[in-house]
Amino acid sequence: MLIIYIAGFIVCMGLALLLTPLVKRFAIKIGATDVPNARKVHTRIMPRLGGLGIFLAFVLGLLAVLPIIPYDFTSRETHFIKALLCGGGLIVLIGGLDDRFELSAKVKLLGQIAAACIVVFGFGITVDFVNIPFNNTYSSLESWIAVPLTIFWIVGVTNAVNLIDGLDGLAAGVSGIAIATIAVMAFLMGNTMVALLCLLLLGSILGFLFFNFHPAKIFMGDTGSLFLGFCLALLALLGFKQIAVVSFITPLLIIGVPLSDTFFAIVRRKLQKKPIFAPDKGHLHHCLRELGFSHRQTVLIIYGIAAFFGVLAVIQTSASLYEANWVTFVVICVMLFFLQIGAEITGVISKTKRPLIDLFLRMRLKLAPERSSKS
Repeated sequence: MLIIYIAGFIVCMGLALLLTPLVKRFAIKIGATDVPNARKVHTRIMPRLGGLGIFLAFVLGLLAVLPIIPYDFTSRETHFIKALLCGGGLIVLIGGLDDRFELSAKVKLLGQIAAACIVVFGFGITVDFVNIPFNNTYSSLESWIAVPLTIFWIVGVTNAVNLIDGLDGLAAGVSGIAIATIAVMAFLMGNTMVALLCLLLLGSILGFLFFNFHPAKIFMGDTGSLFLGFCLALLALLGFKQIAVVSFITPLLIIGVPLSDTFFAIVRRKLQKKPIFAPDKGHLHHCLRELGFSHRQTVLIIYGIAAFFGVLAVIQTSASLYEANWVTFVVICVMLFFLQIGAEITGVISKTKRPLIDLFLRMRLKLAPERSSKS
């Protein structure tokens, strides 16, 4: 089975390497290009639609691998694959139209909700229960809660990945790290179907990243960022339903970078009394660039943050039932501490307000006279 995993990964990577240049030519031919403006980092017209290469490589790789898998998927697993392909296909269509015609935010949101509804109502995939931290029993969810919660989760994660797509290779790399994290967790749980899907998608992402890392030759566009966000939401959602020991914090850790950046953006815009969907240059990658980091350094730093969240998620998953509650508590504390410190250092919420850092500085000033008097 391991050979099939590796073969599928290599096939998808190879397909992405072959298809992306073709998609680039197609994007230029139909006018799916990105024109520079005050908010954007690039200075020349770039082809978009690169996510189509990821999608096609993933689908073709999946079709190539499925016939040689030595066991039959359960009906539930088959349902999940169909939901991923059908909903993902609609998302790619919406993203592709936006890359070419620049759809309004409302139209894109309606398309994302429609894709989420396909998953929920067409295939019956919902968050049925949640394992709350410090409680070893499941909390079942009624359908009137589970359905809107699932739709909100899918749409929210899809948009979160879309929001961080601001630098060459950023959204693709962060999504790849999150997908790799889910793959590791799936292997630990023995979930072969999720592990296979993750490796196929990871291969497709890495093949595309060859053309998308700085300096990029093509952008993934909304075609790619929306599709990757949608896939992340669904794959993490399956973890929600099947992980017996892990609390609801685990899926949040997996997508920690896009989720925290989206949360900070909402808080920042509320504090500045701006519309939530109003674009700005206050995202994490913008703030790191303002601190003097180069394009490549900024992307690699955010990769490191994404990997940090991934390690926390794997640690949480690996904990035994007895240890899980304390691990959850420690993970939450570490995550919140680093999020707050990181937000204050980068100024992702406010350039002037730094409550935690100011507290440390005041404590240091108070301790300084005591040390000097003792000496």
